[in-house]
Amino acid sequence: MTKNSLFAALLFGTAIGLSAPSFAENARSIPAPAADEAPGQATSEVAVLAGGCFWGVQGVFQHVDGVTSAVSGYAGGSQSAAHYEMVSEGTTGHAESVSVTFDPHKISYGRILQIYFSVAHDPTQLNRQGPDTGTQYRSAIFPTSAEQAKVAQAYIDQLQAAHTFASPIVTKIEPDRPFYPAEDYHQDYLTRHPSQLYIVINDLPKVDNLKREFPTLYRSEPVLVSAARATN
Repeated sequence: MTKNSLFAALLFGTAIGLSAPSFAENARSIPAPAADEAPGQATSEVAVLAGGCFWGVQGVFQHVDGVTSAVSGYAGGSQSAAHYEMVSEGTTGHAESVSVTFDPHKISYGRILQIYFSVAHDPTQLNRQGPDTGTQYRSAIFPTSAEQAKVAQAYIDQLQAAHTFASPIVTKIEPDRPFYPAEDYHQDYLTRHPSQLYIVINDLPKVDNLKREFPTLYRSEPVLVSAARATN
């Protein structure tokens, strides 16, 4: 079911007095990665992550301290196919993704992954996330360096060996895949539409889980794409 059809169904159910179902995942307390990147000299690094609808993933990382930007977009396919209507067909190779820019001296890549696996999405769902189905909603990591790929694979292996999740992790590591920003109307979507039923049911609980599971990393004021553009 697409986001639009889900939203219509929820509106219909609410209109006739049915309670709205909850598709939001429960937060998972998982161990930090045993192997992580050293901060190095750089003050900025980018992680590209896919975990279902980019509205919620972006919304989570916009509330993470040390993150300086989180942009919704597409990764896995060609530039010519990086358009929402095409990606929604599930045939472009793209996944709805988020490009997370962070200061590695404030938060490590491994910690970004810990948030990704624990509260941003469910890594055991194959080609779907909650109510959304299709390869465009797959769980995937698009490393921007060989070191990121190494850390991500080691962390998946660590979580699998510890049987952290009841089902196997299906997250794929897909290197050398460019990221293309999504249309403007998808940016800051959670912040701009906090009362939309899809956001209330699927995405706001993820932000609450972030605050509960990572209280020292939670920031109440999100870092917004619109604010960054206004200052440039």
